[in-house]
Amino acid sequence: MKKSRCYAFALISLTITWWGISAISAPVIPSPCSAVITLAYLLENGLLIHIWASLYRILAAMFLAFFTGVPFGLLLGTEQKADDFFSFIILVLYPVPKIVFLPVFLMLLGLGDLPRILLISTIIFFHMAVTARDAGKNLPQGSVDSIKSLGGKKRDIYVHVVIPACMPQIFTSLRISLGTALSVLFFTETFATSRGIGYFIMDAWTRVDYNELFAGILGMSIIGILLFTLLDVIERCICKWKYI
Repeated sequence: MKKSRCYAFALISLTITWWGISAISAPVIPSPCSAVITLAYLLENGLLIHIWASLYRILAAMFLAFFTGVPFGLLLGTEQKADDFFSFIILVLYPVPKIVFLPVFLMLLGLGDLPRILLISTIIFFHMAVTARDAGKNLPQGSVDSIKSLGGKKRDIYVHVVIPACMPQIFTSLRISLGTALSVLFFTETFATSRGIGYFIMDAWTRVDYNELFAGILGMSIIGILLFTLLDVIERCICKWKYI
């Protein structure tokens, strides 16, 4: 109940702030009421197509990055030889602004969803791999030794020690990566596409339709809220010991 009150207070505060800004910046910034009414209308008249397109792209990218970056990072964090070989490669590639490769991906892979998904997943792959690597390196050696003393094999060490111990940090990385992925998603949807919230927002801007522009921004916010809530639910199911 206390958390619900905090959420309600935060929502009211944001609404009042938005209303105040719109009062002095109209018509560029419409009122919250106008934006919500426009959003409700658009949800029944085509906006859902753009929301589903964006959801598909970001979910596919997150899954791809998670199921490649996390195992790779855990391997580096627990296997010194692998870390010695790949750490320099990661050090060189991680700082490179990979978003500049979007035109290259579009030329090589066409104008569909694949280049956008691959670009987003490539960017957040490094977030997840580095976080998983550091989490694996910070594991107490005693926890690993206790499994070994009981006759546990390498698979047992990963299943019963490494993965459970690293999951809280990995979920933190997922949340950070999700924010990055949403930003990159918007950028990728402003090039050579006719579907997605990013395309919808930029199209509304070029038509100088500020109500639809802010309705699109609200639609992007809805996607973010849904995905962050989904992450919270999954974490509560997997990391139950954190909430005991």
